[in-house]
Amino acid sequence: MATAPPTTDAPPATGVPVHTGVFPRRRGLLVLAGSLVGFLLTVVWSAEFVDQVIGDSVANSLLGHDAKATPITGVTAGVVYAFVTGLAGSFTACNIAVFGAVTPMMGGTGGRWGRLGHALKPLGWLSAGMVAVSAVYGAIVGVAGTGMAQFSTAQNVPGELSARSIQSMVVFGLIGLVMFYLGLAALGVVPDPLARLTRRFPNAPQVVMGALIGGFLIGRPFPLFRQLFRDAAESGNPLYGAAAFVLQSVGNIVVMAVLFLLLTSVAGSRVHRWLMGKPGRLAAVTGVSLIIAGVFTFLYWDVRLLARREIIPWYPVAPWS
Repeated sequence: MATAPPTTDAPPATGVPVHTGVFPRRRGLLVLAGSLVGFLLTVVWSAEFVDQVIGDSVANSLLGHDAKATPITGVTAGVVYAFVTGLAGSFTACNIAVFGAVTPMMGGTGGRWGRLGHALKPLGWLSAGMVAVSAVYGAIVGVAGTGMAQFSTAQNVPGELSARSIQSMVVFGLIGLVMFYLGLAALGVVPDPLARLTRRFPNAPQVVMGALIGGFLIGRPFPLFRQLFRDAAESGNPLYGAAAFVLQSVGNIVVMAVLFLLLTSVAGSRVHRWLMGKPGRLAAVTGVSLIIAGVFTFLYWDVRLLARREIIPWYPVAPWS
């Protein structure tokens, strides 16, 4: 006679970035492994290759001219430029955190269309948080941008930190630390700061992750974005600034969103079965993904940047970096 599988009470909702209350074993090992992967990514990551070979090439091809050398003329040109350069920046160092944020959202049961519908919901809430932050920052730039640090075109000097670099370090450092903490919370190592909010608003975790992604614009030093920043600042138009920055952010996540939806459609049911096949596996994937993104973001934009400015003596980098 077959025995019924044991039942357990539903786990409490947590806020990062999926609802799970079952934590994995060997959490210390998972934290160490995720941190090591995040660190190794900072060692091998080549900003020059990603920004120039990929980013500039994509933007120049889609726009039909040299994106850096050609001035932005008019609102329509600025809107097109915003989306295209956002798309071109899909694989910049900022956006590795995007992939870490959405990895745990994969899965779902049912047919292909049902899985796609299930995947669109968290992606929509993530986009809502991202758009809100991008629009607010873009409007601020449209009003006061010429007096902000990102407006400066001053060259970086060895041994010194420009105001632009300090802004990048502060913004990305904070984002990295928040993601790292959320990763620890997903593993049950530290208290979950979003648990109470999530009980009232189940989609809050995705909105928070989207807000963090939208915050990339506040620190982004990507040359193509700086050109858009200066154009929005000089326009003095907060509506144009908001629209341009929203489109920049949307362009940034298009590739990620398409990959996410394709993987969900093709392999969503198998991923769901694997994630649910062992207690704590979903929390492990969630936590490790966020820890990798957090460690990479903090080390790359704070510690490695200090070494590039020759303020600290050394940081390990691969020969091609």
